[in-house]
Amino acid sequence: MPKQPIIFTIDDDEQVLAAIRRDIRKQYRADYRILSTTSAKEALEALRELKQKGEDVALFLSDQRMPEMSGVDFLEQAKKLYPSAKRVLLTAYSDIEAAIKAINDVQLDYYLNKPWDPPEEKLYPTLNDLLDEWQINHIPVFKGIRVVGYQYSPKSHAVKDFLGGNLIPFQWLDVLNEPEAKELMELASISDQQLPAVFFEDGSCLVNPSAVELGEKIGLRSKAAEKMYDVTIVGAGPAGMAAAVYGGSEGLKTLLIEKHAPGGQAGTSSRIENYLGFPKGLSGADLTQRAITQARRFGIEFLSPQSVVGVETQDQYKKVILENGEQIHTKAVIITTGVQYRKLNATGIDNYTGAGIYYGAATTEAHACRNKDVYIVGGGNSAGQAAMYLSNFASHVYIVIRKPDLSSSMSQYLIDQIGQTENISLLPRSVVEAAHGKTYLECVTLKNLETQVTRQKPAGALLIFIGARPYTSWTGEHIFKNERGFILTGRDAQKEDEFKKVWKKKREPFLLETSTPGVFAAGDVRAGAMNRVASAVGEGAMAIKFVHEYLAEI
Repeated sequence: MPKQPIIFTIDDDEQVLAAIRRDIRKQYRADYRILSTTSAKEALEALRELKQKGEDVALFLSDQRMPEMSGVDFLEQAKKLYPSAKRVLLTAYSDIEAAIKAINDVQLDYYLNKPWDPPEEKLYPTLNDLLDEWQINHIPVFKGIRVVGYQYSPKSHAVKDFLGGNLIPFQWLDVLNEPEAKELMELASISDQQLPAVFFEDGSCLVNPSAVELGEKIGLRSKAAEKMYDVTIVGAGPAGMAAAVYGGSEGLKTLLIEKHAPGGQAGTSSRIENYLGFPKGLSGADLTQRAITQARRFGIEFLSPQSVVGVETQDQYKKVILENGEQIHTKAVIITTGVQYRKLNATGIDNYTGAGIYYGAATTEAHACRNKDVYIVGGGNSAGQAAMYLSNFASHVYIVIRKPDLSSSMSQYLIDQIGQTENISLLPRSVVEAAHGKTYLECVTLKNLETQVTRQKPAGALLIFIGARPYTSWTGEHIFKNERGFILTGRDAQKEDEFKKVWKKKREPFLLETSTPGVFAAGDVRAGAMNRVASAVGEGAMAIKFVHEYLAEI
């Protein structure tokens, strides 16, 4: 339920304050919160806190004669914090001249003489008119997390990407363009050098927070609650979330660990239209939200953000080692860490990563692309979905690919949609050779591979969706991988020369089992996987079946 706007009353006479508070509450408590104090200085301190929390003040009702400061002086200072709030002065007959002067000095909306009895005739009609006028012109303050920073700051991008990836709504305030950003910084005494800053509804603030700090503040858990788990799943992409759902639903004590945000690459997709059962398609965020809710409903434990740096075997059990040194004991492990986009090897790319150049961040930075030319490198479905989404914001979207067309790497439905979108163009047989700018990306150099001709073009953003690099460096040598780093399972693992040295079971490894008994791999991280959301979900569910069979052995 949204918070009600506030009517704030100030009078140093406690009896008068009690009377005005009584009458105001009687008439307006259904629609407004009533706050009051006898101290103007206390009131100003409270207003600063309310402003930092994102609260709305609809009306000030202040006495004129107060020892700390006059009512006019208070309203003048309150106006700086809440310029749209209505201002009413309570006056004695001798203060009428001050009230009339205040109409010009602080744009006083009205003055009321004491006493105001009966309120039905001398108070409510005036306040009703003022509050109605305030409501008509009022634009509600955003209720929730607000992020203040620089648009082209890698640190600001990391905060936005983390919150967006974890499906946490927030308001982005660019310090160079939003007056509210500077106002929040002043209230919290934050300098430009301390940005980004994250402001919460309770009035608290985190300055340049780490992912763990931010995660703990928004309610994510980064420490395991149990001493032993039946299965620990590393990676919360589609395969990992499916494994968590099936593990939890089948009674296994299940732990899911994610180093950044749930959903994996699929979670960043603006639209998935070929997933079974959703004829109108669904966003990656929607799929992620449904899956995490479903998994938690079955009692699984979810740690995030938390990085795994190793997995070891101890007797029949496994130890999952976290970056902070904590060790998690588990009977079985499923690795579902997926793949990451490969870095683009071109001049200047590293200089502007997070400052105009982004890896798979179409939804996070879409509004920054408004009315600009945007370039996308990559010809897969993720690139196509990003192009379609960004075409709603950008002036023009250019897809840069080495191949002559998209037919070998992108689903036909996406190719058809792109062909029908006027502000999307394909640049085949081309590469991005360099990125240029002062403090952020301003233009790119494109090279045609057939003609070898280069040209420099203005670019509001460059988004990269190329290659598939598995996140498996942490798994150690006892878990076999192919030359590209993808995990070998089943018979593929068995073919390795060193297999018999590490495999000490009489049986062959299960289809999704790695070269270490009880450690499984599913989804894109596995060598030979199909690289589709549906197949990843299927493999995650299948992995739980093999976990049951493995647990029956120990």
